[in-house]
Amino acid sequence: MTAVRPDIAPKQAPEATRFPTGFVWGAATAAYQVEGAAAEDGRTPSIWDTFSRTPGKVRNGDTGDIAADHYHLYRDDVALMKRLGLKAYRFSISWSRVQPTGRGPAVERGLDFYRKLVDELLEAGITPVATLYHWDLPQELEDAGGWPQRVTADRFADYAAIMAGALGDRVGTWTTFNEPWCSAFLGYGSGVHAPGRTEPASALRAAHHLNLAHGRAIEVLRGQLPAAVQTSVTLNLHQVRPLTASAADADAARRIDAVGNRIFTGPMLRGEYPEDLIADTRHLVDWSQLVQDGDLAAISRPVDVLGVNYYTPTLVSTPAEGAGGTRNDGHGASDHSPWPGSEHVAFHLAEGKERTAMNWSIDPNGLYSLLMDVTRDHPGLPLMVTENGAAFDDYVSPEGRVEDPERIAYLHGHLDAVQRAVADGADVRGYFLWSLMDNFEWAYGYSKRFGAVYVDYASQRRIPKASAHWYADVIRRHGLPQTGPA
Repeated sequence: MTAVRPDIAPKQAPEATRFPTGFVWGAATAAYQVEGAAAEDGRTPSIWDTFSRTPGKVRNGDTGDIAADHYHLYRDDVALMKRLGLKAYRFSISWSRVQPTGRGPAVERGLDFYRKLVDELLEAGITPVATLYHWDLPQELEDAGGWPQRVTADRFADYAAIMAGALGDRVGTWTTFNEPWCSAFLGYGSGVHAPGRTEPASALRAAHHLNLAHGRAIEVLRGQLPAAVQTSVTLNLHQVRPLTASAADADAARRIDAVGNRIFTGPMLRGEYPEDLIADTRHLVDWSQLVQDGDLAAISRPVDVLGVNYYTPTLVSTPAEGAGGTRNDGHGASDHSPWPGSEHVAFHLAEGKERTAMNWSIDPNGLYSLLMDVTRDHPGLPLMVTENGAAFDDYVSPEGRVEDPERIAYLHGHLDAVQRAVADGADVRGYFLWSLMDNFEWAYGYSKRFGAVYVDYASQRRIPKASAHWYADVIRRHGLPQTGPA
């Protein structure tokens, strides 16, 4: 394993550039993207195992069978995190590794992996931040209907109880879901994510049951965990902008905000579904039947912190008469829309902006605006930036280095945006870089690299990129360099 470069010496940043005392510096991964060991120690298939093995679903036929082999290399990976100076590691738990059928007792061998990982992190002085669900539903639960079925929320609450019992004494922050929008609308709407269904009504039902599962899990966690433990949920809130100042484009932005953001923030943080969302989608579902008595009270149980994931803004318009909506929404190509009730909305890329290898516009001001919008709409709610990063076409030089100045510039700009938001009143408690290492990038397979650490998949060698060394320096400074990236 490659150590942090010694030529980057710690420097004391001026007070004006430093982040608040206690601000947490971390990096994140997800179980199916990094663990591998897909059939070891009792683990059974998740929907992503099935989806990735379905011809044509994942680029190059890639699967997460081996991924970054974090299951076997976690000790080396934690040692690397320590050398980089990370203060926290946000990881997810594979539901099908610890409760293979999604029902019944846990498999101790699966729990043991997470026990060992958490112990290794604590020994290294790194705070473990656990996410219960990052898109990998046990296949048997999908076979029974998946998230469109209400009973799946009951199964999730049982799973949350298992994990709280196994790790509750050692994990200080628990996140119920990562990006439930993707689970509902990419999994059951556009079908570009597992399980690959294209059923608009099912996508909406899935969204409600993910909300319900979140609330029930919060109740379980609060009932079992010490009072000092924090609970959270992570949302990929869309920073929605109308293309023009027209009323039609403003209505397009309203629609996408409703089904992209407020379908989760409404019930979770306000105890209600937005009336305009219900109006936009009532031709697909009967909300009065879907939302049962007590659901909203359960969903709106308070969380201690809201995780916010941001990569790029969402620019929308109403198409010209006779033109259909475009699927260029940054979420993968499909003939089916992930925006039920708003299939006619057109998506655009901002002109004049640099783009990542995902063809996403680079716009740090979008993160600033998003954090300020959440602060305005939900005052007093602590926030964490739980994912932020970029994919670029990284390669290893003949000298064995990975230079990624574009990523450094991206991170510098977005961390500056976080700092500006904090200065203007946003209660942002930490930042988790996506991702710690290159990994299985869902439907893109291994073709996209988001990591600060390069992974040679043939040898599983880890090579910290220039951005990893830069981020390590930011952590040591507890602030940004006075000058921008070279």
